[in-house]
Amino acid sequence: MSKTLSILLLSLFSCLQLGQARPVSPQKRPASETAKQRLIVLTDIENEPDDTESMVRLLLYSDVIDIQGIIATTSIHMRTSVHPESIQAVIRAYAKVHSNLVKHDANYPATDVLQALVKQGLPEYGMKGVGPGKDSEGSEWIIRVLEENDDRPLWVTAWGGPNTLAQALYKTRATKTAAELERLVAKLRVYTISDQDDSGSWMRKTFPTLFYIVSPGGYGAGTWTGINTVVPGIDNSTISNKWLAENIQQGHGPLGALYPDVAYGMEGDTPSFLGLIPNGLGNPEHPEWG
Repeated sequence: MSKTLSILLLSLFSCLQLGQARPVSPQKRPASETAKQRLIVLTDIENEPDDTESMVRLLLYSDVIDIQGIIATTSIHMRTSVHPESIQAVIRAYAKVHSNLVKHDANYPATDVLQALVKQGLPEYGMKGVGPGKDSEGSEWIIRVLEENDDRPLWVTAWGGPNTLAQALYKTRATKTAAELERLVAKLRVYTISDQDDSGSWMRKTFPTLFYIVSPGGYGAGTWTGINTVVPGIDNSTISNKWLAENIQQGHGPLGALYPDVAYGMEGDTPSFLGLIPNGLGNPEHPEWG
């Protein structure tokens, strides 16, 4: 795990250093390549720094992942507020390095495209935000994207509470035929960073065929914690604030400067989308393969 994390961090470092790398001609990927995975992110950004850390990394992979929504939500530790403005701040930093990014891959999306994808759920916790009259900009956006004429699965990763997705499913069940509901649910792929509100268990019970990756229960039961766990006897330096200061935050551009110090754990939400990166090491449809 330490070796893997080191590789990931060095990749992040390389992306942030793009202005110093040798320019190459931007190339569009051929249509024959595997289609990008579609992704909507639900984030309780501002609950703690790791959401911002993972957001920086996600934007650096936005050339190979088709981001279709970034929705500010609540969570168990932030129950009454949502912060889309913090998502927008990360995208503004991305805008400052976009001209360097597209030198290496023309598929990096324009800043205004990403900003238009920022939405918000209700500032309500869990199932209190699900039911009649609980629609939000975020839940309506999920339905809109899910209904698009696109055969690709739609991944929804919940870095905080998933009740905005729960509301989208609640409304879909109430407004669609059984056959249409089944078709739309079959398109969803959900990955939640533990159960950060009670809507996750409701979705799994109410929609038993829903593709849903989770380590139920508290953070201690989560397999995702491997990304930032300090393991005795190995080199843990790459998940330290000292390493971040020297290799990411200081002297490495505006996006690196926005990357915050670690508080409780580094990039705890990144595992939710690592499997969508087309590096040939796995298959998103088969997370059990590793």
